[in-house]
Amino acid sequence: MTPLQRYIAEEIGTDHAEGLLSRREALRRLGLLGLGAPAAVALLAACAGNTGGTAKNSGAATATPAGNAGPPPGTEAAVTPAAVTFGGPGGRTLQAAWAPAAQPRGGVLVIHENKGLTDHIRSVTGRFAGIGYSALAVDLLSEEGGTATFTDPAAATAALAKAPQQRFIEDLQAGVTELAGRVPGKKLGATGFCFGGGLTWLLLTHGTRELAAATPFYGPFPDGGDITTETAVLAIYGALDRRGDATRPAAEAALERAGVPHETFVAADANHAFFNDTGASYQPTAAAEAWHRVSDWYARHLG
Repeated sequence: MTPLQRYIAEEIGTDHAEGLLSRREALRRLGLLGLGAPAAVALLAACAGNTGGTAKNSGAATATPAGNAGPPPGTEAAVTPAAVTFGGPGGRTLQAAWAPAAQPRGGVLVIHENKGLTDHIRSVTGRFAGIGYSALAVDLLSEEGGTATFTDPAAATAALAKAPQQRFIEDLQAGVTELAGRVPGKKLGATGFCFGGGLTWLLLTHGTRELAAATPFYGPFPDGGDITTETAVLAIYGALDRRGDATRPAAEAALERAGVPHETFVAADANHAFFNDTGASYQPTAAAEAWHRVSDWYARHLG
């Protein structure tokens, strides 16, 4: 199991431990990843121990995002993204969401969570365009026909878990090249969430030198990784997210070794996936502060 596959499996286990998934649904999803029943049961037990207890409820999550917090940050001026395709490595055709800024200050590659290119990620892409950064979100399930071909979100997650990590790196680097062609002469950034946050770190440890700035959200830092770019990095975490925070020391040490501009923002009273306004862990105050910091970081390092 690769680090990203392990990360996805542990995310399912943690969601169960925190009461967001029933045991039955967690076991079903782990089965889709290819885990046998004994391994899946053991993983659920380990995740329950890591979160300090057992699942808070026996059914599916009933929590919903706060309804009185106003619109999610950045939506007021958001641009509606369009579906586009472009050529990828090995002759692959890559699907993506593209949101052009009226007067681009730079470009941002948006890297999705382990559910694929969802409406939430499309929304974030449009929000970046609304503040002046033309944005492109590559569908990392393009090889499988695209996220839209999966009627079961858990099956989309399983497909991502089974895909080779190198394919993700190649497709995202192709996305960087495509983005550069769409905003010629502008500096580029990358923002990824959860699984996509981990992929953002992978781009930085695999020499994607075209990136002037990056803002990974609560993504795992690769084991033994070293930053091989001169990218300015704002790393974002949630104070309640034990699993996401576990690799923060390694990430910060790697940034120090690389000598690149960097900052870390740990959002108080916020758990994993706190920025996703369509999920049960959405924390409006933390999301607004994170958006403000990301906007400021790109203004400083992209233009």
